[in-house]
Amino acid sequence: MSTPPTPHPSASIPRDRTPRWARLFLPVHRWLYQHTGGRIGHHLVLQRTLLLTTTGRKTGRARTHPLTYFRHPSGSLFVVASNWSSDNPPAWYLNILSTPQVHVQLKRETFAATARPATPTERATLWPWLVARAPIFGRYQTVSAREIPLVLREREEATH
Repeated sequence: MSTPPTPHPSASIPRDRTPRWARLFLPVHRWLYQHTGGRIGHHLVLQRTLLLTTTGRKTGRARTHPLTYFRHPSGSLFVVASNWSSDNPPAWYLNILSTPQVHVQLKRETFAATARPATPTERATLWPWLVARAPIFGRYQTVSAREIPLVLREREEATH
């Protein structure tokens, strides 16, 4: 009688590392942010969040995601496509690669923007600055098999 093969240790690690609490909390967070103009939801403990609306690459439907954002001293406003350290990028990141025109809500202000991954030079400047302020992203990078992208937004026009 033969012994069944032992699965590789990574075979037991779920590909989607989104915590269960986030699956419940994020839709509530999004709703509160939208309906209070960011009065509820912009500040979460030490994090500041915005709402990023992308166009679904498969459906063409608007998809809104509450995301932590950072503002570098150079003025760059960016979000991190960490997906909780998953080896797969978040759906919103794939959406912006397909359709970079996005809508941003930052507190009460809403505006159209173009989202794009940071260039290697920009990332080389922004990544160490980010990790010094939010070390969790450094830990995410050590766990993930992919380079975690930083996504910058370039404002197009104010709508409010």
